[in-house]
Amino acid sequence: MAGWRGPASLLTFFLLCPLPSPGCPAICRCSSGEVDCSYRALRVVPENLPTNTSAAWLGYNHIAVLKARAFHSLHALQNLSLRSNVLVSIHSQALAGLGALRELDLSNNYLTVLTAETFLPLPSLVTLNVGANKLGQLPPEVLKALTCLQELFLHSNALRSLHASIFLNLPALRSLTLQGNPWACTCEIQPLFLWIMGNRDKIQADNLILCRFPEHLNQYPLLAIGNKSFSHCQESLLHPQDYAFFLLIGPASFLASILICLLFGSLSMAYNHLLNELCYW
Repeated sequence: MAGWRGPASLLTFFLLCPLPSPGCPAICRCSSGEVDCSYRALRVVPENLPTNTSAAWLGYNHIAVLKARAFHSLHALQNLSLRSNVLVSIHSQALAGLGALRELDLSNNYLTVLTAETFLPLPSLVTLNVGANKLGQLPPEVLKALTCLQELFLHSNALRSLHASIFLNLPALRSLTLQGNPWACTCEIQPLFLWIMGNRDKIQADNLILCRFPEHLNQYPLLAIGNKSFSHCQESLLHPQDYAFFLLIGPASFLASILICLLFGSLSMAYNHLLNELCYW
């Protein structure tokens, strides 16, 4: 056969033109454990990603929902990026099976709520980026399972306040971003203010943590307020329903005490009158 040069030519062909990675989705690029599916206009997470994947880049697509067990076969995955999608919802079991995951980037999406169940499967997570979303609150229990977390990005969300107790569950934390949120600089934010003052070495761009409310403090740096500004704040242990209880019970108990005093007074007078009659008799 003309042009055939034997096994050596065949070997050279395969070396110069390697076959695609087994199990790699056609729309993605796979190499040395890394899967790059970014900028592919994807609306869902591709199925059948290589099981040896250590890093998956799924950013800059149109993924809106992470369904249950979306990455269940990727037990070796350590880095997952879903930045700059249109994420609005993450199923509580979406990240199940990712016990080895160390870095998770969910930034630049439209997430409004995160649940504690979402992060329970991630005991090894070191970096979590949820910056530039629409988060209006972040209850302490959401990050409770992330005891190894070192970097937390919360910038550019819709947070007006944040429980300082959230950081009690993050003993390894060394880097935190909070700027770009509409902070309400009222008495409610005092615990967070005190925590920041005691951990300024962990806060990135702390001079950009600005108040949005009340109006007279709009765009005023939170840390420039000073602790004296919270001197009028007194922590109350009563909830609104407790105040309602006392407002209702208070007057009732007052009237009851008056009636009891009148009753005992009447009984005392009757007793004295009876004694006088007995003496004259």
